[in-house]
Amino acid sequence: MTDSTFTIGGELTVHRLGFGAMRLTGWRADADRSGPIAVARRALELGVTFIDTADSYALGANEELLAEALSPYPENLVIATKAGQSRPGRGRWVPLGRPEYLLQQAELSLRRLRVERIDLFQLHRVDPKVSEDEQFDALARLREDGTVRHVGLSEVSVEQIERARRFVDVASVQNLYNVGDRRHEEVLDHCTREGIAFVPWLPIANGSADPDVTAALTAVAEEISLGAEGKPVTPTQVALAWLLARSPVVVPIPGTSSPAHLEENVAAASIRLSREQYARLSALR
Repeated sequence: MTDSTFTIGGELTVHRLGFGAMRLTGWRADADRSGPIAVARRALELGVTFIDTADSYALGANEELLAEALSPYPENLVIATKAGQSRPGRGRWVPLGRPEYLLQQAELSLRRLRVERIDLFQLHRVDPKVSEDEQFDALARLREDGTVRHVGLSEVSVEQIERARRFVDVASVQNLYNVGDRRHEEVLDHCTREGIAFVPWLPIANGSADPDVTAALTAVAEEISLGAEGKPVTPTQVALAWLLARSPVVVPIPGTSSPAHLEENVAAASIRLSREQYARLSALR
């Protein structure tokens, strides 16, 4: 098992099991924000120091909710947000990477999050209709003028990471990755070599996961107990434990709107897989 913390960009040290905030608001935020606010605050009580959001989550309401729940922020809390993908309707995501749009959205995120500088600002998607160089240059300008502290990318290839690094240091990469979907294995290996944080979104395979993956996770879970009281371990916790063991740069961000699920996810950081269990899950690819 690797260290429990990772330092993003060489200066932002976070616990490696973070929290994805999207599900706190979903497509549109509820009028009653008390439940989501309680979950956000509970995440900090449980030791979470890295939270991921985006300008397109509930059309900005997700960022506003985090500010309402957590501002003024603890010094050790890192909030990452994203821009570069619009959401014109429920279930619709459209890349939007025009430089003027990225610059505007960064300013709006500053206001909604109630911060003077964004810790980690990630390009939500590379817009195929806009020059990559223009998008990467906009990120560099945001860092140069102090609007953002560090820059990240999402759903990119190794080649895109290296092209972006000609313009600005890349502190994080957020790609889809979990024990059952390892299409970005090459990207993770590259981030490991380069010391770039790899933030897997959808870190827990959803209900459509391969039955073999589900069976393997369940089998390992039945072999482990947690804590002095021998509390049973869930397949979800095993999936997160495998990610943490996969590479020291991995910072999973499981999301939930349930306090019970939040506590279950955070507890996964305490699970230690044996070499045999880790190898068995790794062989599922």
